Amino acid sequence: MEFKSLGIIEPILVALAQKGYVEATPIQEKAIPLLLEGKDVVGIAQTGTGKTAAFSIPVLQKLSENRSNGQGPRALILAPTRELAAQIVEEFKVYGKLLDFTYLAVYGGVGIIPQIKSLKRGVDILIATPGRLLDLINQKKVSLTNVEFLVLDEADRMLDMGFLKDVDKIVKMVPEKKQTLFFSATMSKEINELSKRFLDDPVKIEITPQSTPIDKIEQCVFFVDKEHKDELLLDLIEQQKMSCVLVFVGMKHRANKVAMILSRNGIWTSAIHGNKTQIQREKALRDFKSGKIKVLVATDIAARGIDVQNISHVINYDLPNESENYVHRIGRTARAGNDGVAYSFCSAEDRNYLNQIERIIKKKIEQAEHKWHSINAKNAKGVNAKPRSRSGSGSRGPGRSSNSRSYSRDRNSSPSRSRDGRDSHSRGSSYGKSNGDNSSSGRVRAGRTSSRSDDSRSRSSGYRRGSSSSSGSSGFRGRTSRDQGRSSGSRRVAMGRTSNRR
Repeated sequence: MEFKSLGIIEPILVALAQKGYVEATPIQEKAIPLLLEGKDVVGIAQTGTGKTAAFSIPVLQKLSENRSNGQGPRALILAPTRELAAQIVEEFKVYGKLLDFTYLAVYGGVGIIPQIKSLKRGVDILIATPGRLLDLINQKKVSLTNVEFLVLDEADRMLDMGFLKDVDKIVKMVPEKKQTLFFSATMSKEINELSKRFLDDPVKIEITPQSTPIDKIEQCVFFVDKEHKDELLLDLIEQQKMSCVLVFVGMKHRANKVAMILSRNGIWTSAIHGNKTQIQREKALRDFKSGKIKVLVATDIAARGIDVQNISHVINYDLPNESENYVHRIGRTARAGNDGVAYSFCSAEDRNYLNQIERIIKKKIEQAEHKWHSINAKNAKGVNAKPRSRSGSGSRGPGRSSNSRSYSRDRNSSPSRSRDGRDSHSRGSSYGKSNGDNSSSGRVRAGRTSSRSDDSRSRSSGYRRGSSSSSGSSGFRGRTSRDQGRSSGSRRVAMGRTSNRR
């Protein structure tokens, strides 16, 4: 259905047309008329299906039809993460560009003074994370007494992150007479209970079965031991010439480690997680959107806050411990009608997570055959299929060898490095066994372990689907002769960048 058939006012239709938006998505088609009628709504739809427009368009329209001289924001949208809040405010600006409204996103990680100054000038539509909003309220810098619309976006994630008490406090501060909207990709039992408390006779919209991934996403799992994940990641990115890749990891320190490994091997990469400053996070997202970097390594903080339409691949380096997060992660690709690919690495201790994911999406994920295929990971059961304890700050973590691996491609047999982390030796041309003392060092050349046994030569050099696949896809390409024929002196790596790479 076209937007003009939904009773949307002309200024918003013009703004939509300027962005090339003509047809409404299913969630927009069902939600917008109900919201324009003044109904409270609980909307459940897959990530990437246009939920933000589904609530921002009717909020803008109803505010424009009923002007108010009251002080403070008239619409309040709560979001769980800074990235999502920043994304929402940008969409409001797009759809309301021809309307006379002011918009502001407030969140932690940045200075509060500029936000206070903006609030003092007056704001019609406020997008906020709960913690920063309560800080501003406690400082008496913002009042919610004039709020006519309250929106909780990604409501289930908000509860997962421990915001229930904060949300409860905020809801008690807004007027009892208001229109309330809950939007999420999943609906947990807790959210259902919360909607009964906060919403007045809400209409529930569920566009697709709960937690079902978008059909256009090609999903595949790689059974691999933990110590070979880095090699597999490097190989996949290179062989398939991936240009816009989002890699999800389980912990902040691992995000930094994976980003460093990729950068040292000439792949332009940044990491984003909760320990990064807001300025660093915004720069990483900006560079990723512009194509300045081709890989962004993230923790789940980015699973619902990244709206980059040209992400071709999502790679789950670590499977999420909450199966519903898998849906949100892979939903970062196949956006705006595009196709997408989601690869997942599964080690033995992740096996139970994979089982839970397959139950919630109600399908078996195809497995890929590859040179580091792990039978132990594939067949892990019982205790072996559970994550090991991560207690102890000095722990190396489950499954990690006591001998630290180095993943720079230009390392020789000597473990010494220059103080600034640069590697001075030229890249080796071999990615199988190396000669001399290196043969047993376990170091990686061109993304492969030099200690790999000879029987690996019998495996395919590329990747292909399991025999159960009925897909007509050509699968994964093997390594090209161009990659194999590089001479040992053809490149030098310094600080993760090749000297002839411009």
